[in-house]
Amino acid sequence: MDFQAVVLTQDDARVTQARLQTVSTDQLPDGDVQVAVSHSTLNYKDGLAMLGRNGVVRAFPMVPGIDLAGTVVESRSDRFKPGDAVLLNGWGVGEVHWGGLAQQARVKADWLQAIPSPFSALDAMSLGTAGYTAMLSVMALQDWGLQPGDGPVLVTGANGGVGTVAISLLHGLGFEVHASTGRPQEADYLKALGASQIVDRSELNAPAKPLQKERWAGAVDCVGSHTLANVCGSLKYGGAVAACGLAQGLDLPASVAPFILRGVALLGIDSVYAPRAKRERAWERLARELKPAQLAGNTRVIGLGEAIDTAHALMAGQVRGRVVVDTAR
Repeated sequence: MDFQAVVLTQDDARVTQARLQTVSTDQLPDGDVQVAVSHSTLNYKDGLAMLGRNGVVRAFPMVPGIDLAGTVVESRSDRFKPGDAVLLNGWGVGEVHWGGLAQQARVKADWLQAIPSPFSALDAMSLGTAGYTAMLSVMALQDWGLQPGDGPVLVTGANGGVGTVAISLLHGLGFEVHASTGRPQEADYLKALGASQIVDRSELNAPAKPLQKERWAGAVDCVGSHTLANVCGSLKYGGAVAACGLAQGLDLPASVAPFILRGVALLGIDSVYAPRAKRERAWERLARELKPAQLAGNTRVIGLGEAIDTAHALMAGQVRGRVVVDTAR
């Protein structure tokens, strides 16, 4: 059986090429469940992979796409049967194992989970890894003990997929949300999601002083580097930041001062290899706390043939919110 897929190859000069190609199911990697993929997404990591940056892809040829949702076609696992609606986030797909930007995928059963009711495959991918990561971040802050009365919560990289969902979730839970962005023209959009105050990213993306004015009780940081260092130095006593991204960089040029003088916490968020119980808890909460109408307003749907051009726009900072890929278009 032939199907369409975005395929990444690398030439002798280690230049990555992304092309939409016809692929046979005989070429799919090993796995005990085959899924007819109806929807996937475009995330920041997918953009890195498709543009050949940061060594995201570790084997070629590769089908990118760290998310997928669809219907089980074949299964050698007792957990799933043909016809089951499933989703997948992370587990190295799109990096070391063929991913979701294709009409078919073959994966391990342990990587899959049922799409929670009342979500459709489109709803699930309107969130994807970005929404799931935002939920993991909010859960980490709540597990730390953060409550709405403690003070405002900052979201950095607010126009991205994680940031936009984090704003909606925090606002829905009763938190005062501040949104940091380098796109002031998007202020009305961010306020419509639930942000009460817009912070220009220039306030946070330069080298940080060890301790600064206490501004936020908590934060969801999608940026890393100097931004994360500035956030740590600006947290209120006993505050916490959930670190889940690296849009500015992998480095953390920070001081221990906020941690030993203000008792703040840096909470690491791993969405790729999080255990099943945590994943299911996150997705159950997403299905309970976000309505399909909220997702639609934050989502753009494209066809598989548009994925490559859209990845370039994403990495150029020209995309806001979530991008869902309908593999049938």
